[in-house]
Amino acid sequence: MLIEAKVTPRAAQNRIVENGGGWRIYVTAAPADGQANRAVIKMLAKHFGVAQADIILVRGQSGRLKTFDVRLKDEA
Repeated sequence: MLIEAKVTPRAAQNRIVENGGGWRIYVTAAPADGQANRAVIKMLAKHFGVAQADIILVRGQSGRLKTFDVRLKDEA
């Protein structure tokens, strides 16, 4: 499953907001050295109940708009 999300680093708290097919992900981590990307992957893994290795950042390595491939258990 592909998820397109707008990520906000250095937020006050970590949270995922899904609204009408769009995703907003807020992380407290800084965007330096991929910290925010790792934090988002960790949050998505917990949200979907999958391993972090099952989530791949497809697009948006250094931008706020990101696309993640989440491999759910029933997709295997």
